[in-house]
Amino acid sequence: MNKKQRRWRDRIVAAIVIFFAIMALEKTGALEAVFSEAAVYAAFALYFAVFLLAGHDVLLKAWRNIRRGDPFDEAFLMTVATIGAFATIFFPETEPQSAEGCAVMLFYQVGELFQSYAVGKSRKSIADMMDIAPDYANIERDGELVEVDPDEIAVGDVIVVKPGERVPIDGVVTQGASQLDTAALTGESVPRHVEPGADVISGCINMTGILRIRTTKPFGESTVSRILELVENASEKKAKTENFITRFARVYTPVVTIAAVVLAIVPPLLGWGPWTDWVLRGLTFLVVSCPCALVISVPLSFFGGIGGASKLGILVKGSNYLELLSKVDTVVFDKTGTLTNGTFNVVAVHPEAGVDPDYVLSNAAYAEAMSDHPIAISIKQAYAGEIDQARIKDVKEESGHGVEATVDERVVLVGNDKLMAEHGSSWHECDLTGTILHVAVDGVYAGHIVIADVVKEDAADAIRDLHAAGVKKCVMLTGDRRDVAEAVAEKLGLDEVHAQLLPEDKVNAVEGLLAHQHGDGKLAFVGDGINDAPVLMRADVGIAMGAMGSDAAIEAADVVLMDDKPSKIAQAMRIARKTMRIVWQNIIFAIGIKVLILVLAAVGVANMWLAVFGDVGVAIIAILNAMRAMRIDE
Repeated sequence: MNKKQRRWRDRIVAAIVIFFAIMALEKTGALEAVFSEAAVYAAFALYFAVFLLAGHDVLLKAWRNIRRGDPFDEAFLMTVATIGAFATIFFPETEPQSAEGCAVMLFYQVGELFQSYAVGKSRKSIADMMDIAPDYANIERDGELVEVDPDEIAVGDVIVVKPGERVPIDGVVTQGASQLDTAALTGESVPRHVEPGADVISGCINMTGILRIRTTKPFGESTVSRILELVENASEKKAKTENFITRFARVYTPVVTIAAVVLAIVPPLLGWGPWTDWVLRGLTFLVVSCPCALVISVPLSFFGGIGGASKLGILVKGSNYLELLSKVDTVVFDKTGTLTNGTFNVVAVHPEAGVDPDYVLSNAAYAEAMSDHPIAISIKQAYAGEIDQARIKDVKEESGHGVEATVDERVVLVGNDKLMAEHGSSWHECDLTGTILHVAVDGVYAGHIVIADVVKEDAADAIRDLHAAGVKKCVMLTGDRRDVAEAVAEKLGLDEVHAQLLPEDKVNAVEGLLAHQHGDGKLAFVGDGINDAPVLMRADVGIAMGAMGSDAAIEAADVVLMDDKPSKIAQAMRIARKTMRIVWQNIIFAIGIKVLILVLAAVGVANMWLAVFGDVGVAIIAILNAMRAMRIDE
């Protein structure tokens, strides 16, 4: 709570204490004992002083709005209703409503204070997110560390990050090893180990050792800058429900004001009762009609949902996307980098009878020693020994087929069946799904190695959780071979798979799925690569795997998962659906109670105290309910 809010709170608390003290004096007869017949006017003066102490800012706001030609808001309704209640002192035939007028303003201010606290609390998660913005970057000059503005760091500069400091700019570790706390970005509590060669994203906290990092992006394009931009812009993109409530309030407020005036004037003109009775009904009608509960609680619910999601490393770019996400019943996945790690691993070595598996793997590693192809890298990583380059000569790459190399004066072939066939070497098929590399030494078949893109640990859980959450169809799109795609689909429990697709084919596939959508259901696409950007934009909801994803995918997406875990998709949907439930609970509750008390006020059953509950009480209950959107179960 800031200084201004504390002063506001202290003023309202003081006004409440004085209000109850005056009420005690009035009810015990103390005022009457001192002022006798003037006690009514003394009570009026005392209550009016408290009224001004508590509500002078509301009165000023109403006056400013009237001068601007835009009077119809809650400040106007409160001002007219409360001053009208005090004005009953001038009608001797009716009971004065000074206490009630003062109470309406007091409790309205309590509701406003409560709203301010709730909004502040919901903003805290966003404020925590804003704390990831670094104030400086360390750069070495003449042997000393100098703190400079991160904007001054150029791509390729080497920055120094000491233990306890945030990484200010994306880059690659060139020296040092450490543990990084990524919780603020990904929601992941387990620190990440980094060493030379590791990619590092800005916003992480360096926990243990000193790191030297070569920057790969300017500060303005780093992860931390992009996240802050997404969060800051989130409030600008309103959901249909939120826009509806805003439009509703603009129409509703003048309508109920006119209705209150008609209620106060027309019946007494028709001779249906005394003026004071109907004016009081009109004033009560005004107090109840204030749309605070709706105008406050609906945006607060969305804001709470977005803030709560950010704690888990799920960035939603606006409440409109949160609303769409709650309606998703079809989720379409890219395969590589989304459901799989996007890196090739050796999953099996199948030697021929009598051949050592290490013999097959070592020959393949030596033959592929000069290659930087992902498949070659995976073989070299799987081979435990050191590679002696002196043992290798005459390396020939045969495009699309494999490699031929002389290792220890033996001709080694490593590649697909076409390479084996071209060189007249025997080979045989493998039952496992993946990329099969056959290995032959001096024309003799030694065996084969199976290489596959490994499925992410939580991918199967992600699909299961989505089905449990009511998603009717989980679909995978990939440019990979059909047998590989179908094996992954079967392992994960996907409902549909489309393989061997070019980027434009993915758009066409999503178009086809969208054409078969029924009712209010929405389609979400999940991807991470630059070639996924067109599909992310075409889907109802685009979800990017953000931590390792391309900039284009993150820009095109509506929701960004910071830690690349597909299981976060179901969490995001649960948050969206919970938020929408809370929004509709508040809408139905607020409108229902208000309509009931408005009817009671119109027929003269509801008094000013019930009107206070109908306004402030409903608002507080709705705000309390909205605050549940901030509580996120991990």
